[in-house]
Amino acid sequence: MTDFLLIHYPWVKALHVISVIAWMAGLFYLPRLYVYHVEGLQKRGVAPGSEMDLLFRHQERLLLRAIMNPAMIASWVFGLLLVATPGVVDWTAAWPWAKAAGVIAMTAFHMGLARARRGFAEGQNRLSGRQWRMMNEIPTVLMIVIVIAVIVKF
Repeated sequence: MTDFLLIHYPWVKALHVISVIAWMAGLFYLPRLYVYHVEGLQKRGVAPGSEMDLLFRHQERLLLRAIMNPAMIASWVFGLLLVATPGVVDWTAAWPWAKAAGVIAMTAFHMGLARARRGFAEGQNRLSGRQWRMMNEIPTVLMIVIVIAVIVKF
């Protein structure tokens, strides 16, 4: 297995970066869809279950299930393969631990967005458009921590 990982390291790294980009795109866009969902219904005085509500629910479900979930799983798989590659991670340094904490937090945020989607589907969203806008900054902060940890390797 070690030889396989060393030989295919550039491919695994490339696939990891590609999957992370796809995952991040979803993490940036889904909270924005929630903003549009909340504000679109409020501004128009539209009730849950309306055609507009159903359209937002459909878009949110597709984004989560067709893009975000597979991209998150691929990010984890390729990331763990990178960790298993000899010489890639120095566990005595702080950076792999900072990255791991950031990735775990990003995964928790993803799961929170999935839980919120179920709430929208049941007509039970509890956050305002402004609150969803603020939530939209969380993946940016986590991305900054992760990228600095990996590139600077403090």
